[in-house]
Amino acid sequence: MRLASAFLALAAIAAPAAAQDAALDPRAALYELRVYHPHPGKLDALNARFREHTLKLFEKHCMRNVAYWIEQPSAESPDGKVIYVLAFPSREARDASWAAFVADPEWQAVAAASEANGKLVAKVDSTFMSLADYSPPLGAAEELSADASVAGTKSTACP
Repeated sequence: MRLASAFLALAAIAAPAAAQDAALDPRAALYELRVYHPHPGKLDALNARFREHTLKLFEKHCMRNVAYWIEQPSAESPDGKVIYVLAFPSREARDASWAAFVADPEWQAVAAASEANGKLVAKVDSTFMSLADYSPPLGAAEELSADASVAGTKSTACP
């Protein structure tokens, strides 16, 4: 839980980069903190997959990209970890978005190609959060609107 608090605090500083089409109320949103533990030597490939494919595919499936970090290397995790936050209007919307994402043939092709030399991720941790009433704002409302689209892609089907 300490990790979740630290990264949510960083999200406030980093100003969210996300939300695609419709405004998402940051105070009512469901946030998902995800921590990817890469297999040894796979961090660069994992970062490339996020950079070149995953963020756009998340957006396609109405997953709001809030912020991404790379954990600094440590004795426990010499390569570091990929840590990111997504936002959704509800738990039901989150579940539907993830189901559509994993079933997407484009994602399946990207995952297969990127893992041709072995799996990239050893373990995924996921924490669901809501913004505390005393939290500083995550960013201006415009940052959670269509103007903040990743890589210029927009899906008109997002609530």
